Amino acid sequence: MISAVSAFAVAMLVAIALTPLVRRFALAVGAVDTPGGRRVNASAIPRLGGIAIAAAFFVPLLCMFAFETQVAHAFFTHPMHILGLTLGGLLVCGLGVFDDVSGVRAWHKLWVQAAAGGIAYLCGYRLDAIALPFVGNLDMGIFGLPVTVLWVVTIINAINLIDGLDGLAGGIAFFACITNFVVAAINGDPVVMLLSASLGGALLGFLLYNFNPASIFMGDSGSMFLGFVLATTSILGNSVKSSTTVAILAPLIALGLPIIDTLFAMVRRFLERRPIFAADRGHIHHRLLAMGLTHRRAVLLLYGCSITFTASAIIVSIGRNWQVGTALAVLSFMIIGVMRAMGNLQVAVRRWRRNERIRPLVVERMRTAVPAVLPRLSAARELRDLQAIVADFAERIELTCVELCTGDGSVVDAFTWQPAGKPVSTDAEPEGEIVCASYPLVGAGEAATVHFSWRAEQNEIVPEAEILLQLIVDVWSQRLQRAAEARRAASSTGHLRPVS
Repeated sequence: MISAVSAFAVAMLVAIALTPLVRRFALAVGAVDTPGGRRVNASAIPRLGGIAIAAAFFVPLLCMFAFETQVAHAFFTHPMHILGLTLGGLLVCGLGVFDDVSGVRAWHKLWVQAAAGGIAYLCGYRLDAIALPFVGNLDMGIFGLPVTVLWVVTIINAINLIDGLDGLAGGIAFFACITNFVVAAINGDPVVMLLSASLGGALLGFLLYNFNPASIFMGDSGSMFLGFVLATTSILGNSVKSSTTVAILAPLIALGLPIIDTLFAMVRRFLERRPIFAADRGHIHHRLLAMGLTHRRAVLLLYGCSITFTASAIIVSIGRNWQVGTALAVLSFMIIGVMRAMGNLQVAVRRWRRNERIRPLVVERMRTAVPAVLPRLSAARELRDLQAIVADFAERIELTCVELCTGDGSVVDAFTWQPAGKPVSTDAEPEGEIVCASYPLVGAGEAATVHFSWRAEQNEIVPEAEILLQLIVDVWSQRLQRAAEARRAASSTGHLRPVS
């Protein structure tokens, strides 16, 4: 227990110290999540947080070399387990880093994830048999390898798909770590206790920066690494009678929320005849936002579901009360189904409103404000005049933020606007989700982008709003270009003259 507590503390401190450094590195290499599409962040946020999580997870394990404790001895008497965990974890984390920076095709990611699952199997993480209630031990035989690989790939993608809100994937993985730790403590397995404590500490340290409002995302590097470690430690932590027999019910329940969301996504995309790996806004967290919940409340509600799954898995792992645990898991499944149904109803209402041509309030404000502001922008003579006009426009239509970002993700403070005395927060009370429309701003620097954010009643950006904002950006760009030309002309003639 002392070793596990020490691993938890060391991992948490390493994550706290390393995450800001990783954030600066992500900004330097351009690994930044920009608003728009299915993303719910209102401003550009750096990715690659998985590097900090992985490093914080491995540091306590490396420290075990310096101590000759009983836990260290148990840990290093299984070198193949260490090798599989290290190679597979670094493989999927490296894949995620490459995807965060440059992007990787879905099928290519799937093959690398399968390779990581194969490495885990060869190193002793095997589902050779499954213990099921009323059935007993179901021998996998020649299907041991594909079943193990399927388990690893499923958990990796389940964590990856649930990573859609600030702190959501990290919090769910943290509760799964609690499950593995408690089950390992019940079974007297110090190795799994050590691994679960180390991963839990790394997650808790990272969540200090990742919980809403997040300053960094874990990215695919973090979600895939978490999925691999949880999949492999679940295999070790739920052993029954031997290391090759796994009570699959407990880890299935512990990771019930991301697994259920993944199954819903696959069925939905199949029925809609879309590619299985196509991104969309139909996940459980998107449905909660569609119901009108704020970002933070949606995350906390899903934390509550995860706690229920955690308690159910622990009850199941005790052995004598699997019926109670299964009943709790079924109840959680039904709750998730109801939430998704309510989200679908909200989507149907939005479609009806659109078909009835009911314009959102922000569009009505834009229709009044844009004709008045365009001549003012066109006549602006100095940059400070442009700033004042844009700020006045944003205040008139009640935006939540206007932000100008350069190509490296840096924010230009001079052209950043927020309501006076009201910092942007996704926890504000007004109904609707914060949406963000982004446009390239010519004349403001290489690859500069302006982001307009507001609370949308229909939780989406309607075409009318995009067109009206594009008019603003076009005139804004023209004035910036003319200002730049005037500065160049003044510099070449040796004297200054006003912008015309």
